Amino acid sequence: MLDKRFVRENPDAVKEAASSKGVAVDVDALLSLDESGRSLQHDLDNAQARRNAISKEFGKEDAAGKDQLRAESTKLGDEIAKLKADLEVNLADQSEILLRLPQIPWSGAPIGADESANTVVRTWGTPPEFDFEPRDHVDLAESRGWVEFARARKVAGERAYALRGDLMLLERAVHSYALDLLVRQDFVPISVPALVREQALVGTGMFPGHRAETYELPADDTFLAGTAEVALVGLHSDEILDVGDLPLKYAGMSPCFRREAGSAGRDVRGLLRVHQFEKVEQFVICEADPEESARWHTALLASAETVLQELGLAYEVVECATGDMGLGKVRMNDINTWLPSLGQYRETHSCSTLGTWQGRRANLRYRDAEGKVQFAATLNNTAVATPRLLAALLENFQTADGKIAVPTVLQPYMGGRELI
Repeated sequence: MLDKRFVRENPDAVKEAASSKGVAVDVDALLSLDESGRSLQHDLDNAQARRNAISKEFGKEDAAGKDQLRAESTKLGDEIAKLKADLEVNLADQSEILLRLPQIPWSGAPIGADESANTVVRTWGTPPEFDFEPRDHVDLAESRGWVEFARARKVAGERAYALRGDLMLLERAVHSYALDLLVRQDFVPISVPALVREQALVGTGMFPGHRAETYELPADDTFLAGTAEVALVGLHSDEILDVGDLPLKYAGMSPCFRREAGSAGRDVRGLLRVHQFEKVEQFVICEADPEESARWHTALLASAETVLQELGLAYEVVECATGDMGLGKVRMNDINTWLPSLGQYRETHSCSTLGTWQGRRANLRYRDAEGKVQFAATLNNTAVATPRLLAALLENFQTADGKIAVPTVLQPYMGGRELI
């Protein structure tokens, strides 16, 4: 969420951000509500001050004067009640617009409506060349009895899957490896709830915009989170942290759930686009300093690249365009990993800087060195997300006889096995 004063002083910048991100929001309506709201607050303050003054004057008056003050106080009471009611409606209307205002993107973001405007920053590695006809991950996994699609759909519907045998062990190995890598970088490993309340989703910025993509459990007044980020922001909502405790660095592990509304027909084969998946998320809370955020953005991006480099997977890093980066992002870099069956790179990681946008929404603050309370900045990036990363491992490291070469860094987690 943006600071209302910032919007008041920089309306054109906010409108430009909304336009570049393809966000339909009425900035002028907010400014009008803000002006009328401040007028209502002024009138309310004056009315309350006058009523307080009457209380002090009351004992000094004679009977006639008291009657006059009592009548004035009664009238003021009615006026105050109406002003409070009007102000409550006004602030609710302001909040509805504020929650939909986009963060201002950084100057280096390509301007464009969607991912087609993203630009490649760099590539690493070389896609494999096979001296045999390579198979896609579905054929490989099914031929080895490593995955259940039809039976899983019987249990859970479309885009469901169940991993079996060595593929399930490989998934565990990937997550264990990623957690160990982050722990060595002093990230605190943490498992978080997948069930979250609505306010946690509002605080993260998933609501109101992504409600259609979120599974709801009305009987329990909760939702299934699509990322550990939701709970990690929520854990510190309404808190005031000490600047000496920053940055907070979490390696959050959780199951994730997304309805993927509107994605029918897009990479739905096999393990590429599913409703439930497992993820280790990098998450940082730091001081509200753009240079500090920039340093952590670089660090989080580097961690994800280290994962892919140590796994031996070719990838590209892209600078995401304004229309692709999402409402709350200042900057976003996706990492796309090579999928041989598609003959192209597909997203496996997304590194985001959000400034104080989530801090304001979740009331996540810290007390700086001068004792002043500030809203905190947040950043996040995937460390690993499965099963999509498993699809890349299967396809890139397949052998002619249908086996899979285990990357060296995963071998200790697979009992030292080089092939599965």
